[in-house]
Amino acid sequence: MTSVERLPVYDPDPSAPVRPARTGRAPEETTDASIIERSRDEPEVFSVIFDRYYPAIHRYACARLEPGTGDDVASETFLAAFDQRHRYDPAWPSARAWLYGIATNLIGRHRRAELRLYRALGRAGTPGEVENHADRVAERVSAQQLTPALATALAALSRGDRDALLLVVCAELSYTEVARALGIPIGTVGSRVTRARRRLRTTLGLPAQEVGDRG
Repeated sequence: MTSVERLPVYDPDPSAPVRPARTGRAPEETTDASIIERSRDEPEVFSVIFDRYYPAIHRYACARLEPGTGDDVASETFLAAFDQRHRYDPAWPSARAWLYGIATNLIGRHRRAELRLYRALGRAGTPGEVENHADRVAERVSAQQLTPALATALAALSRGDRDALLLVVCAELSYTEVARALGIPIGTVGSRVTRARRRLRTTLGLPAQEVGDRG
């Protein structure tokens, strides 16, 4: 049994009317927090969170790791979230930052694999050799696709700086959401992102404000 198969699955009749109290489905406008709270007693409802966020979490994981490992991390993220749903803070209507935080922690367990990937891409002779991976990797870190030079620069960042930067430019989280995801003050997020951008600009020989700055 794969890790994905452990998630609760609900497959209702699409022609049936939506009656949340009886079918386990949740209307699209329902907040993540209310769905997670309800899933504590109705585990099958958590599948709504999976459906809403799996594609984005999977893309993020595969941007930082080889596809096979990224697949595993994406699945493990939702298994961990399901196991931790009783501890979710309902003061946060959106679960997005929470899920990205779990994914980032899991990616951290594969730090060597992540660095190995970036270094391998950095040794590629031409941008075309990394083209298949480029559409999955932080394209907004720079105006270009993931070139060998950019891969090398990402590998040179500290884990904390790289996490903060890629949550902003790849996951497109706000600084507040990144602070929530990583469990650090928002000021620390700003410092890490600024430091990471400065180092990338220096490594790539780019002028200021050309490495994914969002303001």
